[in-house]
Amino acid sequence: MKTLFLILFVTACVISGCNNETITPETEKQCSMEKSNITQVTINKVIKNLTDKYGSDLKFRIERGVNQTASLWRKDNGDEAAFEEFCMQNFIGSEEELDKVFERLSMYYEVLSGNFNKITLELRKPLDHDMGELLPIDRLFGAYNAGAHLNEDLYANKIAFHVTLNFPSYTLKEKSELGPEWTRKQWAYARIGDMYISRVPAELIQKASEAGTNAGTYIAEYNIYMGNLVDNNNRTLFPEDLKLITHWGLRDELKSNYNAENGLEKQKMIYEVMKKIISQDIPECVINSNEYTWNPFSNTVTKDDKEIKFKPEPDTRYEHLLNNFHAMKNMDPYNPLYPDFIQRAFDRSKEVAFGEVEKLFISYISSPQVKKVAELIKKRLGRDLEPFDIWYDGFKSRSSISEEELNKITRSKYPDKEAFQKDLPNILTKLGFSSEDAEFITSKVTVDPSRGAGHAWGAAMRSDNAHLRTRIGENGMDYKGYNIAVHEFGHNVEQTISLQNVDHYMLQGVPSTAFTEALAFIFQKRDLDLLGIKDNNPDKKHLLVLDNFWSTYEIMGVSLVDMYVWQWMYDNPEADEKQLKEAVISIAKDVWNKYYAEPLGIKDQTILAIYSHMIARQLYLSAYPTGMLIESQVEQYIEDKDLAEEVKRIYAIGRIIPQEWMKEAVGSKISAEPVLKAVDEALEAVGNRQ
Repeated sequence: MKTLFLILFVTACVISGCNNETITPETEKQCSMEKSNITQVTINKVIKNLTDKYGSDLKFRIERGVNQTASLWRKDNGDEAAFEEFCMQNFIGSEEELDKVFERLSMYYEVLSGNFNKITLELRKPLDHDMGELLPIDRLFGAYNAGAHLNEDLYANKIAFHVTLNFPSYTLKEKSELGPEWTRKQWAYARIGDMYISRVPAELIQKASEAGTNAGTYIAEYNIYMGNLVDNNNRTLFPEDLKLITHWGLRDELKSNYNAENGLEKQKMIYEVMKKIISQDIPECVINSNEYTWNPFSNTVTKDDKEIKFKPEPDTRYEHLLNNFHAMKNMDPYNPLYPDFIQRAFDRSKEVAFGEVEKLFISYISSPQVKKVAELIKKRLGRDLEPFDIWYDGFKSRSSISEEELNKITRSKYPDKEAFQKDLPNILTKLGFSSEDAEFITSKVTVDPSRGAGHAWGAAMRSDNAHLRTRIGENGMDYKGYNIAVHEFGHNVEQTISLQNVDHYMLQGVPSTAFTEALAFIFQKRDLDLLGIKDNNPDKKHLLVLDNFWSTYEIMGVSLVDMYVWQWMYDNPEADEKQLKEAVISIAKDVWNKYYAEPLGIKDQTILAIYSHMIARQLYLSAYPTGMLIESQVEQYIEDKDLAEEVKRIYAIGRIIPQEWMKEAVGSKISAEPVLKAVDEALEAVGNRQ
């Protein structure tokens, strides 16, 4: 799940400033009020005066700082004389003093970020924790962004201008060119410079928070009662008490049925449910309700053995997606550097361009290895492939162990969240961490019962804890909950190391969510080892490679759908939810037909649009496959090394740009080539024994 980042940085990095090319009539009046009132003549005068005062050696910092400050200065900050006076009085010409200010800023931002993060976490507790019925007041407080006015306040009291004047911001291109020669302190200076390149009105930040929270709550409460599903023979295939959240629970249940009794029939039923959710043909009355019996094949609903008429869900799924789009787009007129959310998500947040990610994904899912692995799966299954075999789980060790047996083990071991909390140090020592490291890291992690599928929420100050949320039923933690919990614990370990062990607070964290996903995957794939279930299969290494390859293949297509949907929304900003639904379905079919239809043997499937992230986590999905590639490279690098020591070293690198992080971590940039080479070796080894 997505690691939730510093509240201060979230508001700071929404990126604003007016852009004449994107101004619409609706925003023209407000935008004109937000333009800088500082002329180029005044800017040049201030630059000359500061250069004369401090010398030409500081000319770059003077020019960049004065221009940055001028671009964000507004009438309410003062006239041009006030601007000139501010710059002359507050530019720091001494490197020693600059370093002292940097240390103080780091202290202050940890206080602000950490406490706003904690406030948000507490206000969202009823939404994120399994605390019973949600009340209307819970949604209101959960959607409230306590930090929405923070940037506005920091500009008003001129703290932001002290930063912009003295700590330059750099473009991604500049960081890529200059970063290899920077010291750690210079990287930390650059990250402070990233903080203020925008002035987004607080009301827009608040509206975006509300849209995101509403979408997240919608997804968190979207459950299907599997015991109420019947097939065309009126058979019930699932336990009466099985309730699955979309999409995670449905997908994981489908994956778990490759070796189960009536497994194929169950998978086909789940697949029909997924398709009905995407098309919004699902009866509204069966969502999060066990009052009705539903046949997803015929799409009929009965109650007390009598068929009843029903209303389909009224495109609510796409309404939430559209609300998130509008909330992000409303900020566009204030973004001179990143004038749309797509650029902000990729160039700004992920620091890897949309086109670069797209090219990487397409090269991977178009590779000849895809067809070869598909043929191997077909051979192992002994049947033609179904569309849902994009989630084929047969390469994993647990494919030979029944879900029921795994549930018995995990429920016995973890009857409640306290038992899982208590076992966290043991999990880390099993992974090779020293007792001292294990105790320290886990002392900074709190386990909570999750309302949704589960996620990790990092701390933002060193005195606070990261939080691990996972579902724990009345009978204890089932295997699915355990598997998710191990994944989320990987996030928590990263969150703790990259906060507690990093040398400068301003570098805390990782370059993007893909990097925390990498460690979460490394933990997750060891879940059976952690239960003491050993796999002596000589092909274990090769099977892991094939499993990772196929999982990455699946979610790269999902990510491309997400990316292309956002492009479509920008091309069609006036579309309603019905038009958006039709577009999503069309895009999903198009991506499927280009990259999945031939290997799986069927066309025009919509299933790549099922992921809940697309609705509740704007343009987040590409972090997963990128994280999988990173995880593969990290796994190969640490194969003959001490996992715990390497994890501590790698995740203390902190938040520098992605490609520089990778070079420091494993010696090479993000690439699919190591994975594809390993797949060829795995196919040769495993294929010869089929």
